Amino acid sequence: MSPSFTILVADDNPVNLALMATTLRKEGYRIVTANSGKEARHLADTEPPDLILLDIRMPGESGFDVIKHFKSDARTAAIPVIFLTAVTDVKSKIEGFSLGAVDYITKPFHPKEVSARVSLHLKLSIATNSLINSQAEKLRQLTEAQASFLITPEQEPGARFGVHYLALHEAGGDFYDVLHISDDIYGYFIADFSGHDISTGYLTSSVKGLLKQNCTQIYTPMESMNLINGVLVEILPAEKYLTACYARLNRRKGLMDIVFSGHPPVCYVPQKGPPRLVGADGDPMGMFQSALFGLTTLTVSKGDRVYIYTDGLVESPSSKKIWHSETAKMLEACDRARPASIGRAPRVVSEHLCPNRESQEDDMVILALEI
Repeated sequence: MSPSFTILVADDNPVNLALMATTLRKEGYRIVTANSGKEARHLADTEPPDLILLDIRMPGESGFDVIKHFKSDARTAAIPVIFLTAVTDVKSKIEGFSLGAVDYITKPFHPKEVSARVSLHLKLSIATNSLINSQAEKLRQLTEAQASFLITPEQEPGARFGVHYLALHEAGGDFYDVLHISDDIYGYFIADFSGHDISTGYLTSSVKGLLKQNCTQIYTPMESMNLINGVLVEILPAEKYLTACYARLNRRKGLMDIVFSGHPPVCYVPQKGPPRLVGADGDPMGMFQSALFGLTTLTVSKGDRVYIYTDGLVESPSSKKIWHSETAKMLEACDRARPASIGRAPRVVSEHLCPNRESQEDDMVILALEI
């Protein structure tokens, strides 16, 4: 047997309450009644119904007061509310709609009208919930797919890296990858796509494929990024681009070449000596074929660390913080992370710079690598 829909009817007039309940029970609905706003709130909080019929004029808490409570509670916010009223003035109706009501039934009501309106709004509610669930499932699948191709330190232990990734939405706009190019040669890539729409999740898979194809020992890091940029210019939508940082480490030579494309500087933490920021100006990727990227080369030693990160770690649009003003904090955070393992270090830095996870305004990735 299919489950019956539950409808909560709230009216302080016992005659109206009984008539409404009888009308809807004949249609096969399960009816719960309340004769006050307070009782309606309690019943809905205890067992959320599928739809609520709510009288506006009730002693104590009015229907307007009650719907405010429903819409402020996640458990009841999505339940459709139909107001019952003898009031026909436009001002009251506008107020009700502005508070979240989906419809009005004017007293005295006709049973067939009540049944028709209840049926209509239950159908609309089912359709809306189905759409939400469908979109949530697609986004969940995209999120899982995106996570599946984000490499973990366990998959590439020779790269000696740790990473801390926090997405603002389910499918984030920040992306990283680590590539084993040759013996003792590794590539570390971080990018930040413009915008946070769902299409970004699909674009990251394209970038991963381009990295694998073009980041090889036969190309310099600058050549690799130019090749990738040429393809991105052709495939990205007009409003899309990405800032990126690509670091290629040659442990045998003790050299790290770093290409910057509109990206914040890396934080270099030598084993002996204070941390410092290393960066270079460069154009974002995917905007135009003649883009100019910045390049710098570090001489590194065993035990040194390099932190590569996206701007969400050090910027806050609402407080007008940009990474240029947060350099001292970044250096301090990376210095404090020295005792931590390379796997733990990115989280230590993140917790120092962004202790309040709830105030996060952008995706963030921080990747630490150890020479």
